[in-house]
Amino acid sequence: MTNLLALPMYAIHLPATQALMQAMVALLAQHGIAAEPVWPDDLLTHWQDDRLLLSQTCGYPLVSQLPEVQLVGAFHYHAPGCIGRDCRSWLVARDKQATLADFDGQRAVANSMDSHSGYNALRLMAALQGVAFSQLLLSGGHRQSLAARRDSQADVAAIDCVSWALLARYAPDELRGLHIIGETPAAPGLPLITAVSTSAGWLATLRMTLRQLVSDPAWRDVCDDNLIGGFSPVLRDDYQGVLAWEQQAATLGVTRL
Repeated sequence: MTNLLALPMYAIHLPATQALMQAMVALLAQHGIAAEPVWPDDLLTHWQDDRLLLSQTCGYPLVSQLPEVQLVGAFHYHAPGCIGRDCRSWLVARDKQATLADFDGQRAVANSMDSHSGYNALRLMAALQGVAFSQLLLSGGHRQSLAARRDSQADVAAIDCVSWALLARYAPDELRGLHIIGETPAAPGLPLITAVSTSAGWLATLRMTLRQLVSDPAWRDVCDDNLIGGFSPVLRDDYQGVLAWEQQAATLGVTRL
């Protein structure tokens, strides 16, 4: 059976992402596991594939739509806004003097409604500050949300801090004219997952391989190019706080943006 491997969530600079995937393929091969790199079109279908060896998802679909996948761990990123495995979102607008409260009645943009960093986190912050947006644009990705903000199609967005840092390195023009005006609380970063059918032995090998990736000097440049500085195992319970954010927003009267 084909063992699928993908890292689709932070593919800001494709050469860096491709090199990271090839590094994982090479390391797994050293441990007798053959992996096939893929670029999935439909992420939810990809994450639910019985052939899935390793992929990266978001904490919100993990707890709301992926009850059977196994948790492998999470990378630690060298990006402002990250502490260990935990990351936050930046609130982004064109006016650097603005606050989120200034956008009551204005237009918001989010990558998708199943995104924690772009949607769920923004929903909580809006609820905490009593902000009601007049419109929500769904862009399909953080880069597209930033483009919508640059093109004045929307007024405010929540952008994952790792995506922001990768864009600052590889595509700084995409951030031109945009400013961080606030931040969300930190939450566990994007989880690495494997199929429910993956054996306990292979799961242990995946974790060992990921530790090797982040600690072996031979792969330092690959990790640095992707802002990766560490790895740690995670549990499904670590992501229950994502649902708590949703529930808190609902308690404050914001069930959806």
